[in-house]
Amino acid sequence: MSTGRALHLRGVQKTYVSGDRTVDALAPTDLDVEPGEFVCLLGASGCGKSTLLQLVAGLEPATSGTITVDDTPVEGPSSDRVLLFQDAALFPWLTVEDNVAFGLKHSTRPVDDQRQVARDWIARVHLRGFEGAYVHQLSGGMRQRVALARALATDPSMLLMDEPFGALDALTRDRLHEELESLWAATRKTVLFVTHNVREAVALGDRVLVFSPRPGRIVADVRVTLPRPRALEDVAVMQQAADLMKVLRRALDATTDDSRIEA
Repeated sequence: MSTGRALHLRGVQKTYVSGDRTVDALAPTDLDVEPGEFVCLLGASGCGKSTLLQLVAGLEPATSGTITVDDTPVEGPSSDRVLLFQDAALFPWLTVEDNVAFGLKHSTRPVDDQRQVARDWIARVHLRGFEGAYVHQLSGGMRQRVALARALATDPSMLLMDEPFGALDALTRDRLHEELESLWAATRKTVLFVTHNVREAVALGDRVLVFSPRPGRIVADVRVTLPRPRALEDVAVMQQAADLMKVLRRALDATTDDSRIEA
């Protein structure tokens, strides 16, 4: 029976076993995400956010439970689900255009069409003129734009973003927030976005899922109804971020050295 949902999780749990050591990374989790939703995953380090992304991406098997994307069980990686990391993970020996076109190599498109799609997406992330540049010639923000263009060029149904702007300076991050929101509005991709930054979650998300410390579990599912576009410095964003911070503080009943939350 069709769920009509982009993402459907039931009882999804992840436990890592190494020798005689067992780590419960993610408690049994239920989650439904609608097509085109922008959902932010918020919580301290080590609370299972990235683990959940890896499971949805198909890079790790769940210990128990079921995951379906567009009514298809997740049994491994798929071009319909693209994962972006904090590190842009570009190929340094390829040009910007070759990096963006890389994911299209196994498509049925003619090579000329692949090149045109790559150039179109390079323009859409504001990198026209840098098609022939190499990774070492780009700033951190430009590298993330290339990674985003490479992901979107393959036309996935879902973007899985694991702190993609965490290593960038504040000004570059703010500009990329605006550009990501604009691209999402134009493409209506389903997005799962991991962040430690409360205001980033409120500025970008339709919903914010708050995770407890390990084993991670969703302790709050907050809908953000503020009008778009939003900016980190908007008063309404800061007010809702303050409310979310209270939820997070209550969730952090066990403080660890690597628990990091940003306002």
